[in-house]
Amino acid sequence: MMDKSFDFAAVEGRVSALWEETDAFRAGRPERASARPFCVVIPPPNVTGNLHMGHALNNTMQDILCRYWRMNGRDVLWQPGVDHAGIATQMVVERMLMERQEPDRRALGRRAFVERVWAWKAESGGAIVTQLKRLGASCDWSRERFTLDEGLSRAVAKVFVQLYRERLIYKDKRLVNWDPKFQTAISDLEVVQVETRGSFKWARADEAPLDAAALAKLLAKNPNGHLYYFDYPVVDAEGEETGESVTVATTRPETMLGDTAVAVHPDDRRFQHLIGKRVRLPLVGRLIAVVADDYSDPEKGTGAVKITPAHDFNDFEVGKRHEAEGVRPINVLDAQARVVLKDNLDFFEGLESDHDHARLVAAVDSQDRFVARLRIVEMMALAGLLARIEPHAHAVPHGDRSNAVVEPWLTDQWYVDAKALAGPAIDAVRDGQTQFVPKSWEKTYFDWLENIQPWCVSRQLWWGHQIPAWYAPWGAVYVEETEEAAYAEALADGVERGALTESEAQALASDPARLAETFTRDEDVLDTWFSSALWPFSTLGWPDETPELKRFYPTDTLVTGFDIIFFWVARMMMMGLHFQNEIPFRDVYIHALVRDEKGAKMSKSKGNVIDPIDLIDRFGADALRFTLAAMAAQGRDIKLSEARIEGYRNFATKLWNASRFAELNGCARVAGFDPAAAREPLNRWILGEAAKAAAETAFAIEAYRFNDAANAVYRFVWSVFCDWHLELAKPVVQGPADPAARAETQATIAHVLDTIYALVHPFMPFLTEELWAIKGEAGPRREGPLALGPWPTQGFEVDEAVEAEIGWVVDLIAEIRSVKSEMGVPPSTLTPLVLVAPSHRAETGARAWSESIRRLARVSSIERAEAAPPGSLELVVRGEAVALPLAGVVDLGAERARLDKEIARVRQEIAKVEAKLGNPDFVARAPEDIIAEHEDRLETFQARLVKLNAARERLARV
Repeated sequence: MMDKSFDFAAVEGRVSALWEETDAFRAGRPERASARPFCVVIPPPNVTGNLHMGHALNNTMQDILCRYWRMNGRDVLWQPGVDHAGIATQMVVERMLMERQEPDRRALGRRAFVERVWAWKAESGGAIVTQLKRLGASCDWSRERFTLDEGLSRAVAKVFVQLYRERLIYKDKRLVNWDPKFQTAISDLEVVQVETRGSFKWARADEAPLDAAALAKLLAKNPNGHLYYFDYPVVDAEGEETGESVTVATTRPETMLGDTAVAVHPDDRRFQHLIGKRVRLPLVGRLIAVVADDYSDPEKGTGAVKITPAHDFNDFEVGKRHEAEGVRPINVLDAQARVVLKDNLDFFEGLESDHDHARLVAAVDSQDRFVARLRIVEMMALAGLLARIEPHAHAVPHGDRSNAVVEPWLTDQWYVDAKALAGPAIDAVRDGQTQFVPKSWEKTYFDWLENIQPWCVSRQLWWGHQIPAWYAPWGAVYVEETEEAAYAEALADGVERGALTESEAQALASDPARLAETFTRDEDVLDTWFSSALWPFSTLGWPDETPELKRFYPTDTLVTGFDIIFFWVARMMMMGLHFQNEIPFRDVYIHALVRDEKGAKMSKSKGNVIDPIDLIDRFGADALRFTLAAMAAQGRDIKLSEARIEGYRNFATKLWNASRFAELNGCARVAGFDPAAAREPLNRWILGEAAKAAAETAFAIEAYRFNDAANAVYRFVWSVFCDWHLELAKPVVQGPADPAARAETQATIAHVLDTIYALVHPFMPFLTEELWAIKGEAGPRREGPLALGPWPTQGFEVDEAVEAEIGWVVDLIAEIRSVKSEMGVPPSTLTPLVLVAPSHRAETGARAWSESIRRLARVSSIERAEAAPPGSLELVVRGEAVALPLAGVVDLGAERARLDKEIARVRQEIAKVEAKLGNPDFVARAPEDIIAEHEDRLETFQARLVKLNAARERLARV
């Protein structure tokens, strides 16, 4: 006997254990050896991470695909794994050491610290895997990989060495995003732009002295948000000042110390006479060129731009274009973002020895950049070269984990020649080998790859894949997959070039300690995205030629977010094509964001972050999964509300109750039941509807239209099977019906429930697996868990005559209910129904289903007439006219007046909302959630108006 209610907490634990016991998700099952493979690689979550709503959406979609194809008989591998998350994991462990008041990373040393990180991973890492299992993710967990495991480490080393030998990896001095707190380069994805605006205002023209104390107070709270205007004196050929100056504006005054040019637009008449001349850099005395470059925008600032190649990405490119004019990078900051002038040879190169640099060095050398910022502004003011300070709204880059302001910093790093690898990746998408869904994301992909820059792959961390490069005392570098191979190559090369004698080399080779002292390994580790770029083939066993690699590569589908098309998708394409000569995946499905119910992006600062585990605890995994799928329209963000999740929990309850109804009414599975042999019209109708739902659901899943698939299932289960079929079947299974008709109807209900469990399973796996097991206790033996199939076959052909008969009855009852509701007729009020000049089909159908029509539509009688009685509301249902005599039941005049008033009110509301959304100022200033809320209100009002107008038109015909 089924429990009265669906206890999702108990069911989830029970079903999870069943899947584990039966190895339901294992790839390479013997019985599927000849089946077509289907492979998805999970976007590896960080080992430090916890399940967030993005993970929940992403993995729900992957699971729907994997469960669907597994039920269809494919040999499915959903490859799981976790990313080592270099900077995040190192930060977590460093914080743990600090909280425990233990020695920090540098005090421990590299080897001991890395051992502590591995210990942390063993104890606390990978919690997200448990959370993914709670969501119902049907990965082959026996194959779980870690981006730092032995096999993937071999793959990373092999790729690095091969690319180095192909001259596609090299070391170069370029600008990177530098996090001065963690003292490492970081990727663009790890940079968060923070909007800021100051409030200090001062102008030299006002003739008031600069209030440095007031400025210092503001900058102590937020050092950003101001624009500083400096005058750079123009000099003649002899270096003498001409009395003219060029005014430049900057948000980072401290970087002026590294200026090596001023750029103006070649067509800007204000500066054409200065192009090719020089200005003197204040405080420093360096003579720098005025260069003509399109980068300078005459409409922005003063039209003249200070060029600091070592501390600005755009300036770096300007500098390369004007090297011949003496423009060069001068680094004036150290790794901790402190100003470094003393002993800075680049800074002093070319400076006049008689210029007073001692005061500048004393003021700013070794000072934090923000301390130096204020001091430079004060010194410029004292020199009379500060023109003004203005509040300025601008985005300031911050490290997403350190929250430190990121500096563009010139440093030696390892780079991949991404441009050389990008060509085949572009062609593969253009040729249709790999397709993006939605297709519009291909433009984003092409834009990035066609303008790709060298990929900085080194990070100044200790946790990660240490770069396999060893440096010799004689300046050579040896890049090999293993330490042993590097030492052997270095010793042989050292002898060949005369840096070592044969005997010295032999002595070194026999002394591991001296070898390690002589040849030092590069201390940097590889960018986490480097190992992730190999994920589709390294997880399948490469560099070994494994059976899994041969069977499952290329994979079928990648499901991911739009924000990592650059960082991950494109790089997997490049690496897969380069090392496997094949695309890594055929389809790339890009899902949207999950926002809060008002449409605002979730963030901790807003306090609107929704924890999926909390939702699972409260509503069950199935309800959350179905909500995400049902709302996942292609290209549209999801506005998640608890009310929607609660609604889909009610859907689970509805299916549970329908299954109990079947049990209580003797609807059990029958061996050899043949849907095609069903004779009763009602049964043939629901079997046809089930076949249509199965086809619609399958089509939508295969087209990645997850919302359409979920909604097709929902409509069939709730609105067709439960609301209509079971209601129409009650007199048959509960009344004095013909025994044969009752038996067929009971068997049909059981059969359709099995179909429903299968259709719903990809979306609600726990509920359906439980019901599958319960219903399997009676009738023919189940072949295995529902997770292994079968998907409903679509062999039953829809009986058009039966569909016309039952469909007309269903639509008639639905239309009568709707009209009564619109007219305010109380549900308990019975009204007559008049068939107006009915066809033989309609008259026969009404007679055959009269009891159900009376019961479900709440009509007192069913009559026939050649014309609608006076005071009747006329309806047309599938071409058949019917009438509801409402005289004496509804005050038609009052109802017309009510509808007119409501229509006017709704039109007024629509006009208000349209006026706001049509106001450019409102759209520009309002937060995104407010805009989304107004758009939703407009949509609601417009839908309401359509219904009101339809009701009013009906009344007009009475």
